[in-house]
Amino acid sequence: MRLGFLVVGLTALCLAASGCKKEQSGEGTAKQGVKEQRPLRMGFFPNITHGQALVGNASGAFQQAVPGIEMKMFNAGPAAMEALSAGSLDVSYVGTGPAINTFLKGGRELRVIAAAADSGAVLVTKTARTPAELKGKTLGTPQLGNTQDIALRHWLGQQGLKVGQDVTVTPLSNPDILGLFLNGRIEGAWVPEPWGARMVAEGGGHILVDERDLWPERRFHTTVLVTTQKTLKERPEQLKQLLRAHVELTRQWQQQPDTFISRVNEAFGKVTGHPISEPILKDAFSRLQPALEVTPGQLQQAAEHARQLGFIASSDLSGMVDDSLLREVMGSQGPPAPRDAGP
Repeated sequence: MRLGFLVVGLTALCLAASGCKKEQSGEGTAKQGVKEQRPLRMGFFPNITHGQALVGNASGAFQQAVPGIEMKMFNAGPAAMEALSAGSLDVSYVGTGPAINTFLKGGRELRVIAAAADSGAVLVTKTARTPAELKGKTLGTPQLGNTQDIALRHWLGQQGLKVGQDVTVTPLSNPDILGLFLNGRIEGAWVPEPWGARMVAEGGGHILVDERDLWPERRFHTTVLVTTQKTLKERPEQLKQLLRAHVELTRQWQQQPDTFISRVNEAFGKVTGHPISEPILKDAFSRLQPALEVTPGQLQQAAEHARQLGFIASSDLSGMVDDSLLREVMGSQGPPAPRDAGP
């Protein structure tokens, strides 16, 4: 009799406790441990060398590919890489110089997952037509130790010219470089596009060095897409969705360059308030090329130049490139366009 009352009592307690029956049948546990993932955060710059980022953001292509993605605009590579290293950014378009520096000085956590743009940097001068004529002159670069600064200093060394003794190299913002060049206060500068094209068109400048001439196949990575080892591990599906959009945008540039370039300029005008004139735009893009596949040798050469100049202690980039997701995405979307496609 006592056993019967005990069974009835336990049954009543179980029915009264919410979810007891579900726990017995295995239900009610499906939502345990589920945590809503925060949005993917991506960085980019208001530069035409970040063409896919500008068009992808303005057209909503990234937002459609990765719902909830947060786009963050930066004005300089080091600031974006600081955010990436601090964990407040997950992925970013950036120049090779800041990417290499962050990899070597930030615990080798950064990963290059795709290329975006190749070439598009020049040394423009006002009067000099030979390296020897640069003696006693002042040249500008966008930032001490950045991609163009390293390129200029390395090239000057190859010409037998010593920085600080034969030639003065001054870090300046690109707008300041243009203004000082127009006023005749600097001889020239090593700059990315469209600043080179603007110095030629607006200041009567002369292209003394097209950086393409210094590289094999006349190509060098200007912009790459980077993330961290942690993000690769925790968010592979979101990164693949992002890369699908990046590949599609790059193929638009490769296959319909005129249309894509116009879209870049429209997006550039929206974020800066100053679209580029058609002649300057076409001249600038004539020295830029779309890119997808990463060439580790190009990154290695850039790192070696920086090491020789004393900006970094080591040029060992082993492990920096991880293109596994890109290869997976490109494999699912068919073969890539020819590497020399585009303007």
